[in-house]
Amino acid sequence: MYSRFIKLLALACLTYNTATAQTTPADTTSAPPEDLNFDEFSDADDRKVKTFATQKVLYMSPTRLISVGYEAQFGPQLTSVGSPEGGASITDARLTAYRGLRLAYNTPVISRSNFILNLGVSYWNTGIRTNLSAPTGLKGALEQGLRTAGVNATVFKPLNNTHFLIVQANADANGNYRALSDLRNKHLTYSGTAIFGWKKDDNFMWGLGLTRTYRGGDLLHIPVLFYNRTFSPKWGVEAILPARAAIRRNFGTNALLSFGYELEGNSFFLSNNAGRNTDWFVRRSEIKPRLNYERKLKGFVWLAVQGGMAINWRYDVLGTQNPVANEKPLFANTLRNAPYINVSLNLVSP
Repeated sequence: MYSRFIKLLALACLTYNTATAQTTPADTTSAPPEDLNFDEFSDADDRKVKTFATQKVLYMSPTRLISVGYEAQFGPQLTSVGSPEGGASITDARLTAYRGLRLAYNTPVISRSNFILNLGVSYWNTGIRTNLSAPTGLKGALEQGLRTAGVNATVFKPLNNTHFLIVQANADANGNYRALSDLRNKHLTYSGTAIFGWKKDDNFMWGLGLTRTYRGGDLLHIPVLFYNRTFSPKWGVEAILPARAAIRRNFGTNALLSFGYELEGNSFFLSNNAGRNTDWFVRRSEIKPRLNYERKLKGFVWLAVQGGMAINWRYDVLGTQNPVANEKPLFANTLRNAPYINVSLNLVSP
């Protein structure tokens, strides 16, 4: 009996050792040789990855892809002197309405590390009403409203991780037209900007360039200074002088407040007015010092509220779209400075 128990115990031990040997994986690891020198290893090939400058600095204002806004000026007054053929002088006309819708859509169509192309469309409308009764002459032309519909393209081309090019072009239809069928060549203006710049680091980029612009009401060819700089997570500057500039105060990544100015303007063709043989172009330009607050509502949807003063620079009516020698205004107009507010809902880029 005792010998039989010994045999059964030996058989159990033999079975356990066999099973363990079958289920335990073999140890294939081994310590590296003590004399292994990792400095002798190299890359699979000798190609170097080229890096490029990006188009933004840290904590910059969000880029708007879709914008739906409304702007209104309060209490402006138009004083006009002049009475050309088919026209009538406006003297101290109170503008009971000077407001309208502002729409914009921008999207990147090519977005690579070494080339970015953005295309956009925009529409700005200014509805105008005066306290004068007779809908003739300049009053009748202005009360059809002033509007701008445009297309634009912007190219950002980094040359390396320090130098870059920015090229921007606009084509705008400006005037008191009511439908696309009313458009003529006289409504069209063309603008553009070219900048060569330097990006020092993720907080600072600047550049110099030239622009063809109607922001002053007249056609101008002037130099521009591009300057975007973040001094800290709270403070920064964004500027394309002389068009606009702002000091930015960030509140985390979900809100910001900025103070600055923008120069707005164009040459507007006043069409659809019978009884006159002379073309009328409103050379309109205004400087807007302003305070702007932007805040994220949800996801990529932001609300922007802007307020300030619309300071009139030019509002004369002339017979040509672009300046000519010894020209005199058909109507020498003065538009009184007025406070304004702009509210917009924006879909911004990630």
